[in-house]
Amino acid sequence: MSSGGWSCPHEFEGKCSKVNKRPCDPGMKGCELYGRYAFFNDDKNERLRQKQERQPIPIVAMSEDDDAGKF
Repeated sequence: MSSGGWSCPHEFEGKCSKVNKRPCDPGMKGCELYGRYAFFNDDKNERLRQKQERQPIPIVAMSEDDDAGKF
Protein backbone atom coordinates (compact mmCIF):
# COMPACT_ATOMS: atom_id res chain seq x y z
CA MET A 1 0.00 0.00 0.00
CA SER A 2 1.45 3.36 -0.98
CA SER A 3 1.04 6.56 0.95
CA GLY A 4 -0.91 9.42 -0.58
CA GLY A 5 0.77 12.56 -1.67
CA TRP A 6 0.71 15.48 -4.00
CA SER A 7 3.46 17.15 -5.93
CA CYS A 8 3.19 20.39 -7.83
CA PRO A 9 4.28 20.32 -11.47
CA HIS A 10 5.72 23.85 -11.01
CA GLU A 11 7.94 22.91 -8.07
CA PHE A 12 11.55 22.04 -8.91
CA GLU A 13 14.15 21.54 -6.18
CA GLY A 14 11.96 23.36 -3.66
CA LYS A 15 11.47 26.41 -5.89
CA CYS A 16 8.35 27.49 -7.78
CA SER A 17 8.98 27.82 -11.51
CA LYS A 18 5.68 29.69 -11.86
CA VAL A 19 6.41 32.39 -9.24
CA ASN A 20 9.89 33.75 -9.99
CA LYS A 21 11.77 30.75 -8.56
CA ARG A 22 10.63 31.61 -5.03
CA PRO A 23 10.60 28.89 -2.39
CA CYS A 24 7.55 26.68 -2.93
CA ASP A 25 4.78 27.68 -0.52
CA PRO A 26 1.48 26.09 -1.60
CA GLY A 27 -1.24 28.72 -1.65
CA MET A 28 1.03 31.76 -1.94
CA LYS A 29 -0.06 34.55 -4.29
CA GLY A 30 0.61 33.41 -7.86
CA CYS A 31 0.44 29.74 -6.92
CA GLU A 32 -1.83 27.48 -8.96
CA LEU A 33 -3.77 26.76 -5.74
CA TYR A 34 -4.13 30.42 -4.64
CA GLY A 35 -7.80 31.18 -3.96
CA ARG A 36 -8.99 27.80 -5.19
CA TYR A 37 -8.70 25.62 -2.11
CA ALA A 38 -8.99 26.01 1.66
CA PHE A 39 -5.79 25.65 3.66
CA PHE A 40 -5.15 24.78 7.28
CA ASN A 41 -3.21 28.06 7.58
CA ASP A 42 -6.09 30.55 7.59
CA ASP A 43 -3.86 33.40 6.33
CA LYS A 44 -3.83 31.66 2.94
CA ASN A 45 -7.64 31.57 2.76
CA GLU A 46 -8.26 35.32 2.36
CA ARG A 47 -8.49 35.17 -1.44
CA LEU A 48 -10.86 32.19 -1.30
CA ARG A 49 -13.12 34.11 1.10
CA GLN A 50 -13.11 37.14 -1.23
CA LYS A 51 -14.12 34.99 -4.18
CA GLN A 52 -16.92 33.34 -2.19
CA GLU A 53 -18.30 36.72 -1.08
CA ARG A 54 -18.58 37.83 -4.72
CA GLN A 55 -20.60 34.76 -5.70
CA PRO A 56 -24.19 35.72 -6.51
CA ILE A 57 -26.83 34.31 -4.21
CA PRO A 58 -28.96 31.86 -6.21
CA ILE A 59 -32.58 32.86 -6.61
CA VAL A 60 -35.02 29.98 -6.29
CA ALA A 61 -38.32 30.33 -8.10
CA MET A 62 -41.38 29.52 -6.05
CA SER A 63 -44.43 27.80 -7.44
CA GLU A 64 -47.91 29.09 -6.72
CA ASP A 65 -48.39 26.20 -4.27
CA ASP A 66 -45.40 27.38 -2.19
CA ASP A 67 -47.05 30.75 -1.66
CA ALA A 68 -50.54 29.45 -0.79
CA GLY A 69 -51.86 30.25 2.66
CA LYS A 70 -48.94 32.45 3.76
CA PHE A 71 -50.81 35.74 3.66
